[in-house]
Amino acid sequence: MAQQPPPPQQPKPTPSQPPQKAASMATYKRELRKEIRRNSGEVEVNFLNITAMMDMMTIILVFLLKSMSSSTSPPQSSDLMMPKSVLTTEAAQEGLAILVSKTHIVVEDNPVCPVPPDPTHGVEGRYKRSGGTNDLYIVPLANAAQSWRDRDVQLRAAMGKDTSSSEAIIIADANTPFRLLTEVIFTLGQTSFAKYHLMAMQGQKK
Repeated sequence: MAQQPPPPQQPKPTPSQPPQKAASMATYKRELRKEIRRNSGEVEVNFLNITAMMDMMTIILVFLLKSMSSSTSPPQSSDLMMPKSVLTTEAAQEGLAILVSKTHIVVEDNPVCPVPPDPTHGVEGRYKRSGGTNDLYIVPLANAAQSWRDRDVQLRAAMGKDTSSSEAIIIADANTPFRLLTEVIFTLGQTSFAKYHLMAMQGQKK
């Protein structure tokens, strides 16, 4: 009697993964609150705010320009002996300091024009606008005064002051001829200087 072949073996069923349980509403709300708290921090600033820096630089600029306009009494020497005054009012502290000695006209510690040995006729003609001795306009002095004037306009604008004119402090030797003083004042007037102070040493009252 023929033997029957064994029946084919059936594959064993693989265990199926248990279905995932849906998250409860409480779990969903808890995770949502975590995400909200994590994203509710301050936003990182990714740009440079220079407004405060510009304000600070403007204030520094005002004080720098102010310090440039201040002047102190020059030392006395054989080249410069200032006149004496009996006035008791305070000397002006604001303005362009122009020193007129026996040998030079000095603006901001920089000699701009020599004074001739005989200054009764003013500065030499080669330093004048027209090249003649009769002219009153001293070109090197005007250039230096205009440079200072431009800075003074910026300072006055920052401080809310009138920018139409500037002030000058003339520090001249006691024996300076009137002609030379006239040329200095005329040149300053041509560069928008409208107020002048003649510095003098405090003398004894008579």
